[in-house]
Amino acid sequence: MNTSDLERLNRTDTIPKNLTIMVIDDSKTVRRTAEILLSEHGCKVLTANDGFESLAMIANYRPDIIFVDIMMPRLDGYQTCALIKGNPEYRDIPVVMLSSKDSIFDMAHGRLSGSESYITKPFTRSDLISAIQQHVSHRQEADLNRGINNELSELDLELTL
Repeated sequence: MNTSDLERLNRTDTIPKNLTIMVIDDSKTVRRTAEILLSEHGCKVLTANDGFESLAMIANYRPDIIFVDIMMPRLDGYQTCALIKGNPEYRDIPVVMLSSKDSIFDMAHGRLSGSESYITKPFTRSDLISAIQQHVSHRQEADLNRGINNELSELDLELTL
């Protein structure tokens, strides 16, 4: 990652193109609003009506980030998040809870279920973009650190031989 990549990530209106974003909400209005806002930024947006419907889509498309409503039929957001985070194949996908509830209890419950962050509805374009930027930045930093650690391990191996 070079300096221009970091500068681009720090801008409030820019996210990497071609990210796959999933929005899980029982409200068609919320799904459609998020889809429009994120599509304008070059994201591929997948939508699901509830957590149950989302599980097969997550397996098929492996989104880069998931936004999930808390109050939904069949599987609520807490249950959906716990299932995603409980699966070793998908636990590294960031999950952001969406809710009209803004109590500390609800936010803590989201964290205990495994979510990385929490956005209160109604959300804005900048709320969604900021959440995406935060998680993309964390992933890029982790990838960079992993690369550095791999290089150091290779150097250490060469020195011991």
